[in-house]
Amino acid sequence: MLIRRAQPSLYRCAGMAQITGTREPARLPAEDRLSELVKRRFVRQQGLADPAPASCAYLYPALMFQPRLLTGIVLVGIVLQSAPIFLTLAGILWWNVLVPRHNPFDALYNRTIAGPRHLPPLGSAPAPRRFAQGIAGTILAGAGLALVAGIPALAWFLEGLMLVALAALLLGRFCIGSYLYHRLRGKAAFAKPLS
Repeated sequence: MLIRRAQPSLYRCAGMAQITGTREPARLPAEDRLSELVKRRFVRQQGLADPAPASCAYLYPALMFQPRLLTGIVLVGIVLQSAPIFLTLAGILWWNVLVPRHNPFDALYNRTIAGPRHLPPLGSAPAPRRFAQGIAGTILAGAGLALVAGIPALAWFLEGLMLVALAALLLGRFCIGSYLYHRLRGKAAFAKPLS
């Protein structure tokens, strides 16, 4: 017997009527509506245009692919106290900033997830996302260099800082780097996360 798994709604990110197939706004529970608003705001804060209802459903998970993968690698680096891991990640993140069209994380997502599922591929990262990657790359470079220089206290501090930023991103849907980008550009109201 083949059991079909219910597909998550493709259009839920904006809470639009495509969920029900009507022109009326879908009636989502209050918690789901807030979650969808937070996801949509996250996508916008990453520098992408106001997402259409259909696009937000794949943009949010696509944008979260890199931080999820990065978190696993950072945790391995912390456990091993490996300067090469941190320095390699820093180099990759700075590569993403300088040559955003050739982001290896986005290429992996496009090849393994977007392609097989016939989703639009991720393109070049907008400025807020590149800024966040630059900050992460700098923190990881600092942790790696601190380990090379034999300053473990500084390495632990920077590793902890990176974990806090990744936890805020994965658990709170709040990108500290993008937040700082918008704050520095005078968009304080836009930068504030929804709670």
